[in-house]
Amino acid sequence: MNSEQATTPAHWRRLAEHLAGSGLTAQPWVPLSELTTFRIGGPAGLVCPVENADLARGFLDFAVASGLPWTCLGSGSNVLADDAGYRGLVLLVRSRAFTEAGDTVRVGAGWDFDALVAETLRRGLTGLEFASGIPGTVGGALVGNAGCYGREISDFLREATVLRVDGRVEVLAPADFAFAYRTSALKERGDVVLELELELERGDLEAAAQERAEHLSDRRRKHPVRLPCAGSYFKNLPPAAPGEWRRPAGRLLEEAGCKGMREGGAEVYEKHANIIVNRGGATSRDVLVLAERMKQAVRDRFGEELEAEVRHLVTPESW
Repeated sequence: MNSEQATTPAHWRRLAEHLAGSGLTAQPWVPLSELTTFRIGGPAGLVCPVENADLARGFLDFAVASGLPWTCLGSGSNVLADDAGYRGLVLLVRSRAFTEAGDTVRVGAGWDFDALVAETLRRGLTGLEFASGIPGTVGGALVGNAGCYGREISDFLREATVLRVDGRVEVLAPADFAFAYRTSALKERGDVVLELELELERGDLEAAAQERAEHLSDRRRKHPVRLPCAGSYFKNLPPAAPGEWRRPAGRLLEEAGCKGMREGGAEVYEKHANIIVNRGGATSRDVLVLAERMKQAVRDRFGEELEAEVRHLVTPESW
C-alpha cells in the first residue's frame, strides 16, 4: 500500500471488511482524539479491540502480513497523538478477566488501574492503594512501570502473559521486563501485555482505605478534573543523593515560571506545573511547542534537562 492509499478512508474500510472475515472487529478511520485523554490527534487507519490472546495473535498476524505499522493503546492516557493521525493499525487490549487465589489476583490487561485498586480493596486485599486515581489500564501501567508515593506496579508483579512481536504468547517473570523508573523492556520490544498476576496481602483495610481516600483527594486538588490532559508530562529527575526520592519535575517547572504558559489551545495547568491541559482546540503541535518552551525554561534556570514521560504517537517516518 502506498502513502496515498494510506490517507484514503475507503481503503481502510476495505481492510476492516477483510479483517471481519478473520473474526476480528475493526473500526476504520477513527479519530485518535476520541481514544486519548488529551483529546488530540488525527485519524488512525484501523482500530481493533481484542479481548483474548487468540484475537490479539490474529491482529498481529494481519499486521505482519500486511506490512502495516501498528501500535497498542490502553485507555490513551500518557499519549499525545499527532495531528496527522496514525497511518496504521491500533490494537486495544480490552480483556477484563479476574481471578483470585489466596493473596494473588490474575487480571486482564484491559482493567482500569484505579478500578482494580477499588476491586482488590473490596475483596480484602491491600497494596495497590498507592495507585488510587492513576489513569490508564493495568497493561499500560506495566509497560510504563506506573507508580507514585515511592511504589510502582512492578513491586507487585509475579508474572505476566505477553504477546511477543514474533507471535508467541509467553508467561514472563519480573526479571524479564528490566523495570526501571517509568519504563520497562516492553517499550523497546513492543510486546503486548495480555494478563498480569499480582501478589498482594491481607493488610489493614481501614488504613488502606484511608490512604486511598487521601490520594484521591490529593489528585482532585492538584490535577485537572474536567480538562483533557495526559497526566504528568515530564519524568521526575534523578535524586540528588543515593537513597533520596526523585526530584519532582513540577517543582522545577513552577520555579522556572511555567505555570500559565500557553501555546494555542495548550496551557500549563495553574495548579500543577508538570501538566499540560487542552483548553479547547489544542493541536499536537501546540503541545510539543509548549513542552519545548517548558524544557528551555528549566534548562535556563537550573541547567537541568527534562525528559518527556508522555509518548508522541506518530506514523513511523519509514512508512
